[in-house]
Amino acid sequence: MALPININQLISGKTVEWDRLEFKRGWNPEEIIHTLCAFANDINNWGGGYIVVGIEEENGMPILPPYGLLQNSLDTIQKELVNLCHQIEPTPQIVSEPVEFQGQLILIIWVPGGYDRPYKAPTTLGEKGQKRYYIRQGSISKIANPKEEKQLLSLSETIPFDDRINYNATINELDKDLLIEFLYAIDSNLYKDAPQMNKEELALRMQLLRGAPENRRPINVALLFFNLEPHNFFRGSFSEVVLYDDYKGITFTEKTFRGSLFKQIRNVLEYLKSMVLAEKVIKIPGQAEALRIWNYPYEALEEAIVNSYYHRSYENVNPIEISVYPDKMVILSFPGPLPPVDQNALKQKKVFARDYRNRRIGDFLKELDLTEGRSTGFPIIYDKMERNGSPAPIFETDKDYTHFLTILPVQPEFLKVVQEEEKQKEEFEKLTNQEKVLALIKANSKITVLGMAEIMMVTERTVERILNQLTKDGIVKRIGTKKDGERLVLEK
Repeated sequence: MALPININQLISGKTVEWDRLEFKRGWNPEEIIHTLCAFANDINNWGGGYIVVGIEEENGMPILPPYGLLQNSLDTIQKELVNLCHQIEPTPQIVSEPVEFQGQLILIIWVPGGYDRPYKAPTTLGEKGQKRYYIRQGSISKIANPKEEKQLLSLSETIPFDDRINYNATINELDKDLLIEFLYAIDSNLYKDAPQMNKEELALRMQLLRGAPENRRPINVALLFFNLEPHNFFRGSFSEVVLYDDYKGITFTEKTFRGSLFKQIRNVLEYLKSMVLAEKVIKIPGQAEALRIWNYPYEALEEAIVNSYYHRSYENVNPIEISVYPDKMVILSFPGPLPPVDQNALKQKKVFARDYRNRRIGDFLKELDLTEGRSTGFPIIYDKMERNGSPAPIFETDKDYTHFLTILPVQPEFLKVVQEEEKQKEEFEKLTNQEKVLALIKANSKITVLGMAEIMMVTERTVERILNQLTKDGIVKRIGTKKDGERLVLEK
């Protein structure tokens, strides 16, 4: 059964953190049942994990090429795997896939964070095995201590919002083309089989449905990623980008982005890339290679924006707001970070979060290569801003955790240009209307009456009246045809 993930990237640790991967040289049912239970309990809301059988590990890292499994052993192992799951209470949902990797057969077991946690597994296989709660601590599976058991029991009442059943939707709300497009984007083996599968079978394979066979419903992440209009279910699941022409925010361009979350994110990034990002080449005396800088380094911008989609709450009705001013980019999402991350923690270059609001959204974004692993966002943004010669980013929330604010200051070289333009605008505003007309003609002899009227924020009739007077006084002269002509300011 093909998995909805890229196998090469999984084993390399690119899409899933090492703590969520366990490698086994061979089939060891007693160790594996404990890890199955620990991943299903998902005590940190990281999204469960993967067990790779047939690859040896050293210090949590895979030893390649793989050791491999014998073809004739796979059927027995998979039958034993089903039996192991039934020994865990309640039975977790898993997906497994035998694959050929680097010329050897291996078995990959996907254990999503469980919906019916907490889970218990026997300490030893057999009738005398006492059942205990298992959790992950770093790269090992261990029995939960009393404090951790209490935490697990409290988690049973709080399934992450993106992993909850949406009883207001049905399988019909999912778009199969989006499901297939996603699998293609991540280069999953499941993509090849998807066109021949019906929508329900495909969604089940991707762990997007819950409930009894006669009444299966999509979970929230399914609607956020694979519905054409998720804002119909989650009012705030869209974003607004506002580009301001000045510091005062008087003139601006506004654009709203809706739709499937992974397409929406890509559209926002493409829009900012084409409308905002700018490169500058600075020649350095005595150095052959020029210095190339950006007003905003793309990697920092991408990480900041994707993080706003990843960590926001989709129960909140407010959209993500991205505002670009001449001197900074401001990204606002709701609500703020989960405690204990507070304003003081946000001043550090690396922030360690214990809990995550959206465990499945995070997995999908990592598979799409749109975000890195846990606690890597801040370091990436700081590093890319520093390498670009930009001021440090600013991260803020308030004492009530109502919002999360990210500020990316513009690179100083670009700020000089902006400030010079602002100075010129201020000087222009001090001119009389007649002086403004003369200045505009000197700058562009082919400027139209409409063009001058828009810049001066007056009517075309006003501009025409000024031009007539300037022409009558012999200050301005028109040459050429009405269509292709131009105006000249006559020096006196």
